[in-house]
Amino acid sequence: MALREIRKIGDEVLRKKSRNVDKIDERIKLLLEDMVETMQHANGVGLAAVQVGVLKRIIVVDIGDEKGIIKLINPRIVESEGEQITSEGCLSVPEVTEDVRRPNRVIVTGLNENSEEVTYEGTELFAKAICHEIDHLDGILFIDRIEKDE
Repeated sequence: MALREIRKIGDEVLRKKSRNVDKIDERIKLLLEDMVETMQHANGVGLAAVQVGVLKRIIVVDIGDEKGIIKLINPRIVESEGEQITSEGCLSVPEVTEDVRRPNRVIVTGLNENSEEVTYEGTELFAKAICHEIDHLDGILFIDRIEKDE
């Protein structure tokens, strides 16, 4: 395992759309482990592969609850409801926190590192983290979703 460099705002890779993973091999598993280590080292709650320069639809999330570390390949939100407006930050946009509107509850599905389909449901911080990381896979940063006073 190794720490990977977290790409920062201004790096054009962060604005690119990530591609689906067709085959989960040892390279993908190693990437997942590196992403977890990198996220933990940076004290983050989530990390998308694009944030370490890899344009693959892979995220890791750990909000410190009973779900533990979630590793998702080709994640998709299949249901969302409610809304929350809470402060967000990002490892790729250091020292910036702003209010962002997100669903309050999500159900997400994807593949785990063993190519098994998995589904997770969660609210509040979990929902926010999942939406935030999936946005990264589509080249969207949280600053694109900042709540503006009207």
